[in-house]
Amino acid sequence: MKTFLDKCCDECWHSLEKPCSQFVTCCTEGPLCHHNSECQEKFISLNKQLTFKEHDLPVIFIGMGTCGLASGAKKVEEAIVNELKRLNINARIVATGCIGYCAKEVIVDIKLPGQDRISYCEIVPKIVPKLIQRTIVEKGVFKEKLLGTHGKSTPEVPNINEDPFFKHQLKVVLENCGIIDPVSIDAYLSVGGFKGFDKVLRLMKPEGVVKEVLASGLRGRGGGGFPTGKKWELALKNKSDVKYIICNADEGDPGAFMDRSVLESDPYRIIEGMLIAAYAIEATNGYIYCRAEYPLAIERLENSIKECRKYGLLGKNILGSNFSFDLKVKKGAGAFVCGEETALIASIEGKRGMPKPRPPYPANSGLWGKPTIINNVETFANVPAVIARGSGWFSSIGTQSSKGTKVFALSGKIKNSGLVEVPMGVTLEDVVFKIGGGIPNNKLFKAVQIGGPSGGCLPDSVIKTQVDYESLKTVGAMMGSGGFVVMDEDTCMVDIARFFLSFIQNESCGKCVPCREGTKRMLEIIERIPRSYKNTKDKLDQLQRFKGVVHLQRLADVIKDTSLCGLGQTAPNPVLSGLRYFKEEYEAHLYDRKCPAGVCKELLTFTIDNSICSGCGLCLKKCPNEAIAGEKGQAHYIIQDKCIQCGMCFESCRFKAIEIN
Repeated sequence: MKTFLDKCCDECWHSLEKPCSQFVTCCTEGPLCHHNSECQEKFISLNKQLTFKEHDLPVIFIGMGTCGLASGAKKVEEAIVNELKRLNINARIVATGCIGYCAKEVIVDIKLPGQDRISYCEIVPKIVPKLIQRTIVEKGVFKEKLLGTHGKSTPEVPNINEDPFFKHQLKVVLENCGIIDPVSIDAYLSVGGFKGFDKVLRLMKPEGVVKEVLASGLRGRGGGGFPTGKKWELALKNKSDVKYIICNADEGDPGAFMDRSVLESDPYRIIEGMLIAAYAIEATNGYIYCRAEYPLAIERLENSIKECRKYGLLGKNILGSNFSFDLKVKKGAGAFVCGEETALIASIEGKRGMPKPRPPYPANSGLWGKPTIINNVETFANVPAVIARGSGWFSSIGTQSSKGTKVFALSGKIKNSGLVEVPMGVTLEDVVFKIGGGIPNNKLFKAVQIGGPSGGCLPDSVIKTQVDYESLKTVGAMMGSGGFVVMDEDTCMVDIARFFLSFIQNESCGKCVPCREGTKRMLEIIERIPRSYKNTKDKLDQLQRFKGVVHLQRLADVIKDTSLCGLGQTAPNPVLSGLRYFKEEYEAHLYDRKCPAGVCKELLTFTIDNSICSGCGLCLKKCPNEAIAGEKGQAHYIIQDKCIQCGMCFESCRFKAIEIN
């Protein structure tokens, strides 16, 4: 047997024509339709091979998710292949997804027969010969790039989970990411894949599945936090000949890449979650709505759907149960508003992606007017674990109102960027400092932007806030889809508000006036704040700046209360959280005409400290506007009327004689 689709003997069978209801259980526990010790041994042996507990050749795992490929994983793979050829070594190479530690890519794991799997990080092609020589030829440990072992910890090689980045995490959704081959359905089955679906198909009624998900306390991970079981219950009660399940994989938040990583690294998990949901509400068809900017994720999803059909896990009469369900991938054009469920439905129907007023809710009237359930990638990825391990296990993780774990895309001014999965209830401080390793270059922490462009910027004063739906709302942020952008002291909060408002304004579909016009007016007000009027001498513009800020709060409240969809209703959050926590920074821009972070160029004043300037003349040569004067060997000075605040003098000075503001 090389795959689970191969027959162990003539007594065993499973095909699309003759589906076996015990197929999933047989894969991990051996044949149930007959008792034969040889057949039992074949299944056990195949499982050991697929989980690499048993193998004859060295196995080299390479992280080939988008982050790994962007860091050069393809070139590393080529270097490994060439080195193996040169040394005449026969080894197997397995491409995996991302294990989450994006800052340490390219990550290469090596497992020799009979030994533990060991991870190495920051691998580049030029060190591949040393890596292969030390690990495979000499059978030792390449200490220079050691990350840790996946086996038992030793004084020489600690377990990978002892690394601070992994130590404080609890992986449920990401448990297979970076570990298994995402292309292989056999690999997913060998680690217990489809066991949740097998359980509902053989042992549970749709009502029972809904009750189990309700009891687990699972809430939608897309941002709103609506109870998943409640949504399923509404759809189940609606009787219809056709119902739909949709996976919202339209991930458009700046700084968010959680869904992409799960889709690339563990696509069968999403399909299993959708199968369980489809069984629970009695749906027959489903769509995965994924933006076309994720080509690798789409490729792996389409491969996974094809394999599931081949194994009889999608299509008609799945595993002889009379339950039929099939899936398609729908590529989105990348409009942010299509993350809103009614706009997403319109896009699948071939219309322009624009939201509609609710009710009716999609659970009552969704895709083509039929009952439809939409959950995002992370929500579906939680479902197999909820069913397989039980609602009691799942609800034991987290806080009173927020159960389970949450995946964050940790990025920005942070030492250890990547994907982190933490139990609900940990503090923002734990994520930033214990897992993220703090701020690089000895800079001070300033804020964390959580919840995507519609979220909020939270300062140091609330960094001990727990990560759960309600706690984040009380401090002016939201869970969102999981973007977690860390900012240091060099970040200007006015500039950040301008960036996110600009993003939201560009992505507004334009259907409702509050969002279309309101966000435009807010952006104009924010853009006036750091603008210098010393050249135009336009007093009216200066007056508009003050007048706009006075009305900013009221305008934000109107937009929140009157916008049609979630995009507009949360659009003012970046500005509101900025005014709430960084008011003094706004005032410095408005009244002192200074940018404390040194970002807003029109407000900067560059000067030269004559006690430090050596008169080398380098800044004079670099200045593009001839705004620096001075004799060689004597202190220089800046002609302020000619300075365009480009910062070239500051960057070129080797004596740190240039001062800003």
